[in-house]
Amino acid sequence: MTDYDLVIVRFGEFTLKGRNRSRFEKQMFKQIQTALADYPRIEALQDFGRVYIHLNGEPYKQVCEQLQSVFGIVTMSPVIKCKPELDAIRAAALVAMKVYDSTPRTFKVSARRAWKEFEHNSQAMNNLVGGYVLRAHPWLTVDVRKPEIELRVEIRKESGYVFSEVLPGAGGYPYGTNGKALLLLSGGIDSPVAGWLAMRRGLEIEAVHFHSYPFTSEQARDKVIELARKLSFYSGGIKLHLVPFTEIQTTLAGVKQDQLIITLMRRAMLRITERIAERRGALAIVTGDSLGQVASQTLGSLNVIGRASSLPLLRPLVMTDKQDIVTYAEKLDTYETSILPYEDCCTLFVPKSPSTNPNMRIVENVEASLVDLEKMLDAAVEGTEVLNIHPSQRNTASDAGEDEWF
Repeated sequence: MTDYDLVIVRFGEFTLKGRNRSRFEKQMFKQIQTALADYPRIEALQDFGRVYIHLNGEPYKQVCEQLQSVFGIVTMSPVIKCKPELDAIRAAALVAMKVYDSTPRTFKVSARRAWKEFEHNSQAMNNLVGGYVLRAHPWLTVDVRKPEIELRVEIRKESGYVFSEVLPGAGGYPYGTNGKALLLLSGGIDSPVAGWLAMRRGLEIEAVHFHSYPFTSEQARDKVIELARKLSFYSGGIKLHLVPFTEIQTTLAGVKQDQLIITLMRRAMLRITERIAERRGALAIVTGDSLGQVASQTLGSLNVIGRASSLPLLRPLVMTDKQDIVTYAEKLDTYETSILPYEDCCTLFVPKSPSTNPNMRIVENVEASLVDLEKMLDAAVEGTEVLNIHPSQRNTASDAGEDEWF
């Protein structure tokens, strides 16, 4: 395994934010420091549009894996540091190429002479280093337009830097730099993916889950807690609001409008979530809706359901195919948890033929007939249990109230 000395971290589109750039970079640097807190020997230095992570003996692979969970990082490269001398740079170049086997590939050298007093200019270094590497690796051929490997050399007065790998980051915006939203987190496949995509765009997320105990089990609760834990890996922590929904759900089921039960439930959920959002300073609601996937996600249903809230409804998956969502879930390690066979309240009282185009007037008339509905919504908010979820925790039972899970 190649021994690297540092990792260069590159930022994404937020670097185009003009006057706000320093705020984004400050948050980005803070999150990098938090992600690498378990590596005490690391020194992180911020430069224009980059962060230089000096490893000081810490394992580069584990460090890169941690960095790949930090939103706002587009790419990173493990780097070999050497003396700013031709022979030392050549030797470092051979070390950097050790990560590749002898499969025939194309490559080129891209040298940058930041220290102008260095004896060879950039073009000369391309030739001097490239020729040396070619003699050592005859399976390589040069392609200066679209090489499979680009060996990069940066020459500064204090050191030379050599690297060939460019590893992908999570991209997006630094977590929390674009405000706060509440995520409707079910036990299914879609909502954790929607939450991750929202977080990737810089939203701070708090999750809201509706349960109907005793109709839903402790296993269903633990399943959602585990999904929240997996999401918290990307934020460092996440609040999970567990909302009691039994009384409201049974009341709605009792109106004998079976085809509208899903519509009525989801409108009630949005109203409760909006109340929680007001308390938590959240400015939007994120859902896992995907257009046409189920009856409640037809355009007609989305229209009627969405009007229950005055907050913006953000639907990251609305135009995404199911298989693409599953692929996301597998990469996020949420898929196997999501398919555990524990029912949540959204799978209860499901009619055989739910309405795909509910009538707004009828829905509003049904809601108006429930004289205690607003009181029940307020009671659900007051009865909400709040858990602080952290990446290190596991799905075990908790006490009521706002608990820390370790």
